Amino acid sequence: MRKFLSKYKIFLITFGTLCIIIMWSIYSLLKPERKLAIYQPDMVNTELVDTTMQYVRKYHKIADFKLVNQNGDTITNANYEDKIYIADFFFTTCMTICPIMTDHMVKIQERIKNDPDVLLLSHTVMPRIDTVAQLKRYAEEKGVIDSKWNLVTGDKKQIYDLARKSYLAAKSEGDGGKYDMVHTENFVLVDKNRQIRGFYDGTNPEAIEELMQDLEVLKQEYKE
Repeated sequence: MRKFLSKYKIFLITFGTLCIIIMWSIYSLLKPERKLAIYQPDMVNTELVDTTMQYVRKYHKIADFKLVNQNGDTITNANYEDKIYIADFFFTTCMTICPIMTDHMVKIQERIKNDPDVLLLSHTVMPRIDTVAQLKRYAEEKGVIDSKWNLVTGDKKQIYDLARKSYLAAKSEGDGGKYDMVHTENFVLVDKNRQIRGFYDGTNPEAIEELMQDLEVLKQEYKE
């Protein structure tokens, strides 16, 4: 037996290596690549979708917007053209979920700060209080990098319509009026075509890790 193994040692090693390569190649071909869903309003919990949008099944995209950031600059959808971005809704005086969400956004910012394809966008849901000056103070306190992360304020109805009709992120109904209030923990992953690719609990560290993994999957789509 030893003589046989010695005689055919090179052959057996080569054959074994080839078998491993072939098996790995077959596995790679048969294993489906992971793709993120493109979320349409009819795929999302109806509590998160404005009643006018609940039966939309295709072509959903984030609507055009025009808001103002922490530096007083006008921010529109054009600023996010050909970018992947993560959006949320908050307010600077919130004492419950918002501080946790902002801390998680800060951590995300650190991980994507050198990635030119990824940006962040946080909408205040209390624009009356969150003026440009207030957002600037908050941004400086949290270490916001202006080139990566816009904190935006503006017309309340526009922001609330974005939350309910575009980002599908708000668990409430309303008209964006004086007594209307949106309060949501959702982070929303948006692709370069302004389509929703994922929802994540912005207060949950595990969900943030899932978001970061999904971000890598999404980025891979643009490399293929």
